[in-house]
Amino acid sequence: MPAASRQPPVRLATRAIILREGRLLLVNAWKGRSHLWCAPGGGVEPHASLPDNLRREVHEETGLDVAVGAPCLVNEFHDPTGPFHQVDIYFRCRLLKGDPDGDWTDPEGVVSMRRWVTRAQMAALRVKPDSLAAVAWRDPGAPAYDPLEPILR
Repeated sequence: MPAASRQPPVRLATRAIILREGRLLLVNAWKGRSHLWCAPGGGVEPHASLPDNLRREVHEETGLDVAVGAPCLVNEFHDPTGPFHQVDIYFRCRLLKGDPDGDWTDPEGVVSMRRWVTRAQMAALRVKPDSLAAVAWRDPGAPAYDPLEPILR
């Protein structure tokens, strides 16, 4: 394939669905911005399992330690006008330790805000993926697939 037409590889990421007292943990999706919220998690590193990657990312982004459970959603998003394409695998997680309401610092400086929201509160926020609320508050079962959707800016 000619160098000019090479696309970067599809990015793989893991994300955590963490419910506590009927509230879902959300984090800001972009550094220093609060207009878009998502579940905590991030890109996978080679030679580590998906659950190990997710435990690392959740701890970095929230200061919390979690037990990683079953996968519950596969979500794809992309930039239709550019090369970016990401696949997120969401896992149900359980809080093990850490202060869910305390201060922390993301060592990568991406996540600076986190919040625990009810489903009603979440409806008033801009959250991605669109199916996150439905998946988070449904009974565990077979994983859902959320088809390719355009990235939001």
